[in-house]
Amino acid sequence: MVASSRLFCTLLALVVVGISGAAVAQGYPSRNIRFILPFPPGGPTDILGRAIAQQLSDQVGKQFVPDNRPGAGGNLGLEILAKSAADGHTIGLSSSAFAISPAMYKKLNYKQSDLAPISLVAEIPNVMVVHPSVPARNLKELITLARNSPGRLTFGSGGVGTTTHLTPERIMSITKIKMLHIPYKGSGLALVSLIAGEIDLLIMTVPAAQAQIKAGKARALVVFADERAAAIPDVPSAKELGVENYIVQLWYGIFAPARTPADRIQWLNAEIRKAMNAPKLKNRLVNISITPRTSTPEEFARFIAEETPRYAKLVKDAGIKPR
Repeated sequence: MVASSRLFCTLLALVVVGISGAAVAQGYPSRNIRFILPFPPGGPTDILGRAIAQQLSDQVGKQFVPDNRPGAGGNLGLEILAKSAADGHTIGLSSSAFAISPAMYKKLNYKQSDLAPISLVAEIPNVMVVHPSVPARNLKELITLARNSPGRLTFGSGGVGTTTHLTPERIMSITKIKMLHIPYKGSGLALVSLIAGEIDLLIMTVPAAQAQIKAGKARALVVFADERAAAIPDVPSAKELGVENYIVQLWYGIFAPARTPADRIQWLNAEIRKAMNAPKLKNRLVNISITPRTSTPEEFARFIAEETPRYAKLVKDAGIKPR
């Protein structure tokens, strides 16, 4: 609790730093804004990030330019963001991995305090998919299959420390089964391997997986949410299967380098909140099972401070050793 409060105070300080400084200079933004996406094209971060970038570009009159920088479970892109100029012309999208990584890695090349929270933007349900050749038609059959052949089933992930990695680790911890983890530089690349039959199963977001599920190239077993996903309504939810304890929540938020002037943080927050509530973007996201969210910078800082120790406990309970 003390650590959580300390982290909140640190993140809150990043939100308000520079508040006594001059107001936003006339003409900001003076050029296009770089929007770092720390995973490769085709995955949920890319899908969500490009949708937000398009809305912001249309809304502001300056281009928000997506820049995919994959690697290290999303941490490479965050490191680049942390080292960027703190002038409001570089922002980045991150996920729950931002709160998970401190417990997953012994050493990161950036600290949470190197980034200033701007706004929460979305929550997305994950879905478990298997290659059609896997002889399991539902979650119960998959667990039985894994239990009967310890270490034989392989699961891909979007990188170490992502929810696509932590969810199967949690399932293995609860059910006492063993599967082999194969990390990728993004869940989009892992999906390509799944379709090719190079891995057996994958947990990834509904928006990124739905096309392959509908095409029959991947079989969906469960949506990790309380309710079924509108995009794939025939797939049962974790709640209806009685396995809510398998759920590892996936959220997304936008950050800027620490010490970005507070007035620019507030301007970005206002534009992002406006974008996430724009009917065009909102409907587009809801139709692919992405739930838009917004917050103030202060609310987002508090949320991260609460999530970080919660994920640390999940990592510890799953028996995952920091690397």
